Amino acid sequence: MARDVAIVGTAQRPSQVGTVLTSVELILPVIDEVIAKVGVDRREIGFWCHGSCDYMSGQPFSFVAAVDAIGAWPPIVESHVEADGALALYEAWVKIQTGECDTAVVFSNGKTTSGPIDQILTLQADPYFVAPLWPGFDTLAALQARMCLEAGVVSERAMAEVAVRSRRDARSNAVAWPPASMGDHSVDELLATPYVRDPLRAHDLPVAVDGANAVVLAAGDVARRLSPRPAWIRGFDHRIDTQRLGARSLVESNSARVAGRVAGVNADKIDVAELHAPYTHQELLLVQALGLDPQRTRINPSGGALVANPAMAAGLARFAEAADAVTSGRADRAVAHCTSGPCLQQNLVCVLEGE
Repeated sequence: MARDVAIVGTAQRPSQVGTVLTSVELILPVIDEVIAKVGVDRREIGFWCHGSCDYMSGQPFSFVAAVDAIGAWPPIVESHVEADGALALYEAWVKIQTGECDTAVVFSNGKTTSGPIDQILTLQADPYFVAPLWPGFDTLAALQARMCLEAGVVSERAMAEVAVRSRRDARSNAVAWPPASMGDHSVDELLATPYVRDPLRAHDLPVAVDGANAVVLAAGDVARRLSPRPAWIRGFDHRIDTQRLGARSLVESNSARVAGRVAGVNADKIDVAELHAPYTHQELLLVQALGLDPQRTRINPSGGALVANPAMAAGLARFAEAADAVTSGRADRAVAHCTSGPCLQQNLVCVLEGE
């Protein structure tokens, strides 16, 4: 990496269910908030990058309308990623690395509750052999969980423990906003509930919410001027497993393991890890793939995507949460992670450090 780049500011919209707001109305407040929080002049922002998904809103090029949230003046250099906002952050980081700009604003949004998101995400699956069957992501995740259970990689009790911890941590997180249905249940109480997608119970599935978020990236001295304690990006890597589910192991995540190694996760102690794990068993797989020690590392202290999963914004939320942990001094070294595709097909891993 030729340039030091850091996350210097974040903003997240509290999760909602069934919002009737447009994408512009979702995004505008978080962009205004993060710019005001950082204190950067709009004319100083060299690049804007948006992560979202057209087929979630059911119309082509819907992201073009979202650009209205940026404003018509001053003129901008803008790009869009048809994916989670974390992938847009990766593009913005590359843009700064090229030297074309020193600052960037990355934002994402997802109206997950406006349609059957479990079925909609099937469009990310293999278009020849899987998508035509229209299985739904919950069903594919259940298939993966069953294989993991039979291989002894995870247990139903360990999965329930993830749910209990995530719900407990989410209660102190105003952004996650766990719904009332997420009561204070014990592991045994959760294990007594019926299966929704065998072997997954309701607590093993992500809670679909609507949300939006934004972060500001800056390089070198600009970052130091904009933040008293920037969250420096010390490692960044993105890897993809094959889309053919039968051609890769579903009881491990090779792409996450490689991305974590290249990003330098194990080079030093990790204080906080924000993992984009929509399903309980996937958090356990990611912890193993990244070589994290739950005794030394707080896993998803925000509650994670399990309790609040705004599609296309949940990954960037993990970056925002990890960066906030560093900039606030609660962590010296943190991992931010984003996944995409069925059964942890794609994995983006970033290591953040404070000075």
